[in-house]
Amino acid sequence: MSSAAAQLPAGRGTGRLRLAVQYALLAGPLLSMLDSSIVNVAVAPIARQLHASLPVVQWAVSGYLLALGTGLAATAYLSRRFGTLPVYRVSIVAFTLASAACAAAPGVRLLLAARIVQGLVAAPLVPLAMSMLFGGSDASRSMPATAGMLLFLGPALGPSVGGALIGAVGWRSIFLINVPLGLGAAYAAGRIPPEMAAGRAARARLDWPGLLLLAAGLGLLLLGISQAPASGWASAAVLLLLTSGAVLLAGYAATAGRAEQPALDLELARSLAGALALTLCAAASVVTFAAVFLLPVFIQDVQGHSALAAGLAMLPQGVITGLSTTLGQRILRLVTVRTTVTAGFAVLTIASLGLLLITSTTPLAATSVLLAARSAAIGLVITPLLAVLTEPLRRCELNDASTLFSIWQRIAGSLGIGLIAAVFAQQSAAHGPVAALHVVGVIIAAIAAAGLVAAPLLPARRNVAVYGG
Repeated sequence: MSSAAAQLPAGRGTGRLRLAVQYALLAGPLLSMLDSSIVNVAVAPIARQLHASLPVVQWAVSGYLLALGTGLAATAYLSRRFGTLPVYRVSIVAFTLASAACAAAPGVRLLLAARIVQGLVAAPLVPLAMSMLFGGSDASRSMPATAGMLLFLGPALGPSVGGALIGAVGWRSIFLINVPLGLGAAYAAGRIPPEMAAGRAARARLDWPGLLLLAAGLGLLLLGISQAPASGWASAAVLLLLTSGAVLLAGYAATAGRAEQPALDLELARSLAGALALTLCAAASVVTFAAVFLLPVFIQDVQGHSALAAGLAMLPQGVITGLSTTLGQRILRLVTVRTTVTAGFAVLTIASLGLLLITSTTPLAATSVLLAARSAAIGLVITPLLAVLTEPLRRCELNDASTLFSIWQRIAGSLGIGLIAAVFAQQSAAHGPVAALHVVGVIIAAIAAAGLVAAPLLPARRNVAVYGG
């Protein structure tokens, strides 16, 4: 056994996490991401059954995003104050209870309140799970293949799974399904070895001004993005929300360096390698999820398939993403990060152009294969970029890094996907959905090509960490 492998914490074999630990670290983030998108398809049924207006019920989505922004702003401090593992365990239990409250809500007011709680406690799940997955030791960074599979499959399946559940059982089922999965995750979280996670800081101070700036900025920005599809990106209300959020976040970025313990440490983004890795992660997310969010709608509305069939068509890309995550980690042992990411963006550019081949009569199997081909590039891009972000960090710095990554990816991804969806809607109204999909294919291929041009600026070094299989 190598010296690096010998430093792995209890609960890992030779670079592998026990199944229960993997479930605990992946179920929380997966449920959080599913609930970010799954409720979008339930707004109309909820409004009918609870006798509420659509604008009121829409706050089940917007309130979740506002609360999520606030929770993300507080995540780094909470992990320093109480320790990573206790915050993660409490978040899973609270998320499960909030999901049960959503499912049992007799009226819209209780539903909205439960959704706000759900968003608050869901926020720490993704960044803290990431920090533990990568935090085996200061010399070891690990990402199991199942992590890549589930974390990228979750957002893809949200609308399809939601539509199938609502059609078969009713809207309450999209919340009720979280309860057994959450209880299992809460139990499995007790198996996570404490040494995988950073403990409490000796002296954790709350940066109140920074927290307020960060939480308000994130909340307003995410709310503006969520309101844009219905109100229009050029509407006064959306522009006010987006501008206000951006100004507050810029204010936080300008003042964070003067705080003794900032709400979120931005030092990582100030280095050239860190800033470039974050930018390329955002580009890859937009390229990936724009198609992932649009194609299920296209498959159902244009090609005439059921929501279940659309969901099944998405499954292979999750499996391929997991396999490519493992492949990307193994390639990193042989070549540089620069080479791996450049190759990944090259594959992503070519595969994205494949969207130009999809028409209203394209067989579902062919569409599934095309999505799987695009997802093969993800492991060659995201995993090495995460290695660039985390490799130079100590364990105590991972929570800030993973929280910054989660915030950046959510903002950039949501903004990019929202704008592309707006282009799709505009082009679809003018020229039809098939032509609109082809325009989107050109746009996301161009974004991938921009990543291909920028990737050679990454560090020309090999990654020497030990990765999980």
